[in-house]
Formats: sequence, structure tokens, C-alpha cells
Amino acid sequence: MFKMFINKMIAILCMAVAYRRAMASIPTKDLVNDVDDWWRHAVFYQIYPRSFMDTNFDGIGDLRGITHKLTYLHDTGITAIWLSPIFQAETDNFGYGIANYKDIHRDYGTMQDFEELTRKAKRLNIKILLDFVPDHTSDQCLWFKKSSSREKGYEDLYVWADGRIDENTGERQPPNNWNSLLHGSAWSWHPKRQQYYLHQHTAQQPDLNFRSPALIEAIDDVLLFWLDKGVQGFRMIATNYLYNPSQFIDEPLRGKTNNRDQYDFTENIYSKDQSEVFEMLYHWRSLLDEYSLQNGGPCRILMTDAPTDLKLLANYYESDEGLMGAHIPVNYLLLSDITDKSDGRDFAFNIQKWLICMPGGHTANWIMGSHDQPRIGSKFSLDSVDAINMLLMTLPGIAVTYSGEELGMQDYRAIKWQDTKDPVALSMGPKFYQSISKDPVRTPFQWSAEKNAGFTKLPRTWLPVHPNYEDLNLKTQLDDEKSHYKVYKSLIQLRQEVVLREGRCQVEVINKWVFAVIRSLKNHRSFITLINVGSKPQLINVFNILDDVKHLRILITGVYSNYNVGALISGNNSLTLAAHEGIVCQLETTNAMTEERRALMKMLLKSANIVLVGLLFYKLWNNKWTKLNFNQNAIW
Repeated sequence: MFKMFINKMIAILCMAVAYRRAMASIPTKDLVNDVDDWWRHAVFYQIYPRSFMDTNFDGIGDLRGITHKLTYLHDTGITAIWLSPIFQAETDNFGYGIANYKDIHRDYGTMQDFEELTRKAKRLNIKILLDFVPDHTSDQCLWFKKSSSREKGYEDLYVWADGRIDENTGERQPPNNWNSLLHGSAWSWHPKRQQYYLHQHTAQQPDLNFRSPALIEAIDDVLLFWLDKGVQGFRMIATNYLYNPSQFIDEPLRGKTNNRDQYDFTENIYSKDQSEVFEMLYHWRSLLDEYSLQNGGPCRILMTDAPTDLKLLANYYESDEGLMGAHIPVNYLLLSDITDKSDGRDFAFNIQKWLICMPGGHTANWIMGSHDQPRIGSKFSLDSVDAINMLLMTLPGIAVTYSGEELGMQDYRAIKWQDTKDPVALSMGPKFYQSISKDPVRTPFQWSAEKNAGFTKLPRTWLPVHPNYEDLNLKTQLDDEKSHYKVYKSLIQLRQEVVLREGRCQVEVINKWVFAVIRSLKNHRSFITLINVGSKPQLINVFNILDDVKHLRILITGVYSNYNVGALISGNNSLTLAAHEGIVCQLETTNAMTEERRALMKMLLKSANIVLVGLLFYKLWNNKWTKLNFNQNAIW
């Protein structure tokens, strides 16, 4: 009888294990999408190459420096890096006036250096995106030189127009009243071609003409060139300026200033946001999708940088007919609409605003730092760094980190006039340059307390290193028991939780200064991120907005927090958040036995497997049988 019982138990366990393995081998839709849609829950890390790491000792960051530090990014948990412009360009604008779309800026290295970067990134499973400037080039670009000479095939690559003649003076004038984004007319006269050319940025950055089929073909060729080099996508900059009306209509006056040279002198409704922009985005998306299908590998993605009206957001994602556009229209709401004066209601409003305007089925993205905006530690305060990173990492979708924000690097506003490099700041003169200079947010990465923060062995760097590097640097934060970097890394690890990957998002305002982000998913414990953006401690009772919650278990705290990871906060108690403090907790509800039961079943099944193996060895050892009888009648 005992022998028969043993045989039945072995058969039952074999069937259970076989069923479990069979079910596990069925690929679900989610699993398939996880392979293709790697970007939907990614952490993108923006690198300003000039300031990341110098390996050839010229005081300027380079591609080899990025390659050398890829292991750091991999260990941190970064999914993808987004590189500010690396193409051959005029140095005075550091990559945004491209002279050659198919070559590397000499300051950053060679094409061989880039190819080595892509090879190592692939080994570490880090995706690479490139900043791409499609709406203008440098006036030193070969395309512009050929176009200005009316060379066949190039004559219409740029926006050219005849001027107007002043009826009173007989003098030649620009075609219309459009102003550049910087200052003065958006038109410059070209003596060789005897026409005006459009430049919505500087006169050294002529606008390309996207009404020319030859240009679209040339841009497509460039994109395919870099895809073949191994990049996984592009951030298209200033896409809302790609098209202009062919008739060059005068802009209506705004009436807010009498300065005719200021950009906001006119309404600027014709010089940007034309409907053809969306058609170009759908075209590029189709190009990338087709490339991915033909060549295999990860999905190649399209990111767009076009601060514009949220009403146009849906069209950036897809057309009314379902044509796909950008995977990631960059969301600047938390960067542009949130200031150091904002309260919890402002944060909650701007989060909800994006989620409401975003079309269903698409992915949100969140960014609070860039090479053009003040750093978190300076815009708010150093003790806000952890809370802001908690917010970015626990909101649904994609998180974008500007290099150095994981450490809490700060702006260096005391850069001297003679050390300033920002061309726009230089144009303002020594009296006003500091108020608009972007140099303070582009200073070299602070790797260690060594001279020049370990960025270079050269005595002098292209921009001065922030003098706080001896205390604020990666090496120190790796060694410290608690640090901004360690908080950041723990947040990336937490993002792997299925609730944070797939769960719903609810934003609640608890009081004027405190708000909460709640992530929930059926049959899983919810997470809550609590943030006090005020400058004073706040006593709150978060349980008023939570149903059936027994207590909170603290998972992540900031560097300056008095709370301990793992501590429980009872539903009967209030809690105090210090000024600028954030905490991430897991909700433990009165119905929280579902997960415990699931865990128990997994443990029992694992134990059953062990018992099965043991019984099989027992029978083999005693050599009392040669095979199991799986006949249904014999077993049951």
C-alpha cells in the first residue's frame, strides 16, 4: 500500500510540474511586448559629452570617456543613454549647428571611437540615442554652400526667398516680419545667391526646407546611416519649426512689446507648429519601424523635443487615422511649469495634465533636468534631490535623468566672464551674461575628490569644475553609508516591481505642500510616494486617502530622513515629513493575504519538486523498479 501511495504521489507531482512548465512556456502578449517595447519603462540618461569624461587629456569630454564609464551606468541600472550632439559642427554652438551629419565632432574623437562605444553598449545592453537637429545646419555645411551656389540637386535644400522693396526708400527688406528665437530678423541676405535665407536661430544656422523632396531623402539617408552604426533612435530637436507657409505671410503683432527685434513682438503662428510637421513625424516613425522589422533587434525609437501646446500632443503620438508618430514626445511640464515657488497642488496638476492629454495606449515620460535648465539641487535645494528622484522613478512610464542629477550636482553660477563659453551669454556682454548663461549646468561631471573632480588629468578643463567637488562626487557617495547616488540606484531597482511597471497611477493632494503618487495593480500591494515640497515640516495623516490600509512599510528614504527603511507606520498614526522630504512606501492592507498565499503556494510547489526528486532517487537507489506506471487506472 505504501508503495502504491508513493507511486501515485510521484505521478501527481510529475503532472503538476509538467503543467507548470507548459504554462510557463506559453508566450504571453506582455512578454512579447517586453522584448520589443524596451523603452516603455526605461531610464534614459542624458550625457553632455563635452562634460562627461576626458580620456585624451585636452580638458574636453570625449566618446572614449563615455565608453570607459559605461560600466558605471550599467551598474547603476541605466537602460539607455541619450547623447547631446556629437556630429561635426561649429564649436561656438557645441553641436547645434551641424556641418556634417555623417562625421564625429573632432573634439569628441573619431568614427572608430563611436563604433567601439556602440559595441560595448550592446554588450552591456545599454541603448544609444542621438540628438539630431533636423531643422537647420551650419552655414559651413557643404549642403548650404552648394545650395547658395544653386548647384543642381541642392538649390532648394534651404529656405530661400526674394526680399521686398520699400516703396518709400527703395531699399531691399526681408520677405516678412519674422524674428529669430534669439534676436532680430529671421532672414539674412546672401550676396552670392542674391536672396534671403531663413534662420530661426542664429544667422550661422540656416533653416532647411522640408518642402523639398530632395531634402527629405537626404535626411532619411543620414538617419539610416546612424541606424546602421548601431544607434537605437533619435531625439529630434525643435521639430515644431520644420515647416513654414510657402507664402511667407507676416505674423500678426502680439502687442506686448514695442521692440521689433524681440521674438515675442509677433504671435509666431506661421513660423512654427504647421500641420505638415506631423506628417514628417509619421514618415520618420515609419522609417524606424521598417528598419526594425527588416534588421531585427530592439525597437528603434523616435523622441521629439518640441515644447508646444498640449492640445497638439495627441498628434505627436499618432494621427486621427492611427498613423504612429513619436514614441516619446518629451514632456517638459515638470521642467518648465514647476519652480521653487510651486506647491504640492502645482506638482499634482502638471502630472495629471500630461496623463489626461496623452492618448490612451501610449507611454508617459518625465524629466526635471537638462543641459539647458537649472539643476534640481540649485533650482530647489540640495535636500530636494532625493524627493524629486523618487517622483521621477515612481511615476508611470519613462524617467529621464540629466547626467549628475543622481549625485545632486549643482549649478556653478560663479563662472567668470573670461571662462564663459555659452555664445548667447557672451553676446550679452560681461554685465548681463550670468543671468542667461547655460554654462553653469554644463560643468564637468564630478567623479571623485581628485583634482578637477577626476574628469581629466589636464590642469585646466573646458569649463571650470564646481568647487564643491571635493565633498560632492561619485566616489564619496559610493563610500558613504547613505548618499543621493545610493537612493537613486535603489529607486531604479524598485522600478522593476510589476506594480511600478504596469500599475495605475493616482495623484492625491494631501495639503498645500504635500502630495502623493499611488501606484496600484490588481492582486498586488500598492506603492505610495509621499513628497513635501515645502520649506517646513508637515504633519499629515495619509490614511485618510487610503482604503483598507493597515500600515505603510517604508521602502526608500532620503539621505537626510529620520525614518528607517523597513519601519512600519500604523494606520492609527500620523507622520511628519521634513522640509523637502520624500519617502516611498508599500501599502499593507487588511486584504493583503493574497500575496502571502501566493508566496506560500510557490514555496509548497518548490518543496514538492524537492520531494519528487528525493523519492525518485530513493527508488533508484533501492533498485526496486525500472519505470513508473502512469496508467490512469493504476494511479487513481
